[in-house]
Amino acid sequence: MTQSPNRLVATVFGAVYLLVGLLGFTVTGGVPFVGQEGNPLIVFEVNPLHNIVHLLIGAALLASSRRVSSAKGMNTTVGAVYLLVGIVGLFIIGSSANILALNGADNVLHLGSALILLAVGLGADKGTARARTV
Repeated sequence: MTQSPNRLVATVFGAVYLLVGLLGFTVTGGVPFVGQEGNPLIVFEVNPLHNIVHLLIGAALLASSRRVSSAKGMNTTVGAVYLLVGIVGLFIIGSSANILALNGADNVLHLGSALILLAVGLGADKGTARARTV
């Protein structure tokens, strides 16, 4: 795994997002499943739907980490989605469209994750994905 930046990043980000999703359920008791309000997990606001999204993203990244080409594709895809979520999140805080209880810290995390995932997904393992698919 250490030979491929994409596999390493998919593994690390996958594990972190899975952990955050699980930890989120420890603080979201009594919070509506979907809504603008969540409970704090460190500096991030989370609700149960937000936790499930983190679990799904973490699982997808971890599942893709077995092969370079899969990790590269998933890093790029998740990075693009997080870029979109980070940008949209800037405009929906305080509105009824904010069903994930996003706050400013979430937006910073999503944009930072997007930059790293996209940089690795698009820039690393060029020309070697087919050679190191196992």
